[in-house]
Amino acid sequence: MRLEDLVNHVVDKENFQTIQNYISFCRNYLEFIANGLQARIVSQNENHYQFYQYTNDGHYNITRPINTNLMYDAGIFEIAYNQFLQVIEQLRDRQLPEESLRQVLICTIYTLQQTIGATLDALPSGKSNQARKVNGDLFERLIRLLIAYLNIDCVSGTIQVPIRDDNGVILFNTTYQHDLLISEDNELKIIGSVKTSSKDRIDKIFVDKFLYNKLTSTDLPHIAIFLNDVQRKKTKQQNRYGINATFLPGHFKAYTIKLNPLDGVYYCDIRPNMITDGLISQHIQTIDNFFYRDIWNLLSSHGQSLEEVEIEEGENRESE
Repeated sequence: MRLEDLVNHVVDKENFQTIQNYISFCRNYLEFIANGLQARIVSQNENHYQFYQYTNDGHYNITRPINTNLMYDAGIFEIAYNQFLQVIEQLRDRQLPEESLRQVLICTIYTLQQTIGATLDALPSGKSNQARKVNGDLFERLIRLLIAYLNIDCVSGTIQVPIRDDNGVILFNTTYQHDLLISEDNELKIIGSVKTSSKDRIDKIFVDKFLYNKLTSTDLPHIAIFLNDVQRKKTKQQNRYGINATFLPGHFKAYTIKLNPLDGVYYCDIRPNMITDGLISQHIQTIDNFFYRDIWNLLSSHGQSLEEVEIEEGENRESE
């Protein structure tokens, strides 16, 4: 498949309705880059990151950073995606997959999404906003499809939340929009945010939890799922690139301590300081932990009755 065909396919979100749609696209992209790139540029500061440069069919554009420790090539993906399907089938059947398959889960989700993002990087510079929007929407949809595959009710949309006075009388309703609204047994159990990066968004996620639980007098779990927190940076030498981290550890720790901790923060491409920092490492984990353990623990907690909150399904217009 040509790069032009891949780009035309990825910009139409209707082409991504099932997990298999994501897998099929990923296979096509990985086959293309095996021989279709102008160059692979190694990051100057963290060498396990690469940038793909396209030929004239992709305007000689250079992609986002790709973590080669997580990104499968075409040959390995052919094996890994079947193992990935095995993992989610076992989880759907409420069986715990082998520990050795945790990395397959992380790498497959990462590869599925980064093939989309890297393809969108082939768009001309004037369409960068469109690329960000499509990339964010498709990552949000991928996570939602995976959760729904586990036979768990999961939608994106708005919820009408009743605001009560001290006597429990409903004064009015207020509306909240969220990427993930996860329900079970006629109760809203989890509210989630899904973004490709925490850049410019982490503050809002903490505040959303604080306001929602304050206004509703509940303690409903709020989680966040991110793909990565790195971006390309230019070095002083021409045509040489490195990466910048976009995670703000000071903000994260301040909100965790002084506002409220989130009930789970998950990454595919986790940064070193998220592992080594004593406080941050208590709250941020790789995404396998969400699917292997945490989602089930959160579903077992008391939720908010769906008779009390009204959910209107519809994709988040602000996804990025």
